[in-house]
Amino acid sequence: MDTEERRTASRASAAPVTFEVAEDFPEPEAAGAQRRLWVDEPAVRPRLPDPVRTAAVRSVLITSLTLIQAMVAYLSTLAGSWLAFPMVLSSVGSTVVATWGVLDVWVTRQVWNQRHGVVSVPSSTARRLRRERRKARRTARRSARTQQREERTRRGAGRLSQA
Repeated sequence: MDTEERRTASRASAAPVTFEVAEDFPEPEAAGAQRRLWVDEPAVRPRLPDPVRTAAVRSVLITSLTLIQAMVAYLSTLAGSWLAFPMVLSSVGSTVVATWGVLDVWVTRQVWNQRHGVVSVPSSTARRLRRERRKARRTARRSARTQQREERTRRGAGRLSQA
């Protein structure tokens, strides 16, 4: 079958494309239903904030260049090339810069979490429990004070002083 025959056959049939379904997947409910090619699934982890992602990409690029530089320094040292000493010096400097890049990702992430308030459910639950305990203590103190007042008024009923 040549190309022209395929084109005319595909135009003549004009049937929707169907796919063979593996045995692991259930059959579609309706007879005319087609299986979708792409199914969007929610991400397991939320997307990184833009500043953190930028710092991470920068860090990966710097680290990869540092590794390439270290490999060139090693190979040129084995070959006895004049390029070995400058590459070793620049590799040491690049290692410092790569370390800074990795720390930058960590610091940027911490700053982002502090400024934009990552909500922690356990701490907010603990806050609510502390608030309830405080309220219970206040009501207990209030009731104890009123009982003491009532006892004092009963003991000293009609007397002006204790003397």
